[in-house]
Amino acid sequence: MSQQERAIKPANATALILTGAGLLLAFGLIAQEVVEGKTLAFDREIMRALRSASDPSVPIGPAWLPEAARDVTSLGSMVVLGIITAAAVGYLFLAGKSRVAWLMLIAVVGGVAISDLLKFAFGRPRPDVVASVARVFTTSFPSAHAAMSAITYLTIGAILARSQSSAKTSLYFMSLAACLTVLIGVSRIYLGVHYPTGVLAGWCVGAAWALGCWAVSARFQSVGQSVTPKRW
Repeated sequence: MSQQERAIKPANATALILTGAGLLLAFGLIAQEVVEGKTLAFDREIMRALRSASDPSVPIGPAWLPEAARDVTSLGSMVVLGIITAAAVGYLFLAGKSRVAWLMLIAVVGGVAISDLLKFAFGRPRPDVVASVARVFTTSFPSAHAAMSAITYLTIGAILARSQSSAKTSLYFMSLAACLTVLIGVSRIYLGVHYPTGVLAGWCVGAAWALGCWAVSARFQSVGQSVTPKRW
């Protein structure tokens, strides 16, 4: 049996669940510290470090960097992620991979619902430490850009990785997805629209949800109900 044809073992699904549980625990610890106000000094120190000492309204770095950060942060917007998700899901349906398509759709839509519910529950105001370089319309915790980019890009990365016979190529796709997720989160802090702890919490929630969806896929495979064609 080729590497492409190997189903994920149940043990791998268990590892995904345990990793996801660890991320949720990390989110819970961050959230508790945020609610108690213990992270505010840390958040403010990091955000001030990314601004000019002479003018806190100006981000550090060359003049082109804030514009580049806005370009990067747009990759985590709901509009861009919606387009990418629609394109990926449409391709998967056309390619006859309907179960994978439904899994990805559920992962993204479910992630949006979870992110919105958490934002509503915590209701943390946006940072007022420095002037924001981008417009925002929702509350701050957790970062939806961080959470949704983790869910969308990591899920797409996993789908692409599992379609490869080369371990190096698979690693490339997953590394690319992780790098995109990190860059988007960092851009939110640099632009002054999110506290660092909000971004960390978003990464934890997004990655945990993505891992949970992968675990469901692995469980399906373990009982002979693969969500992907056997040639994957």
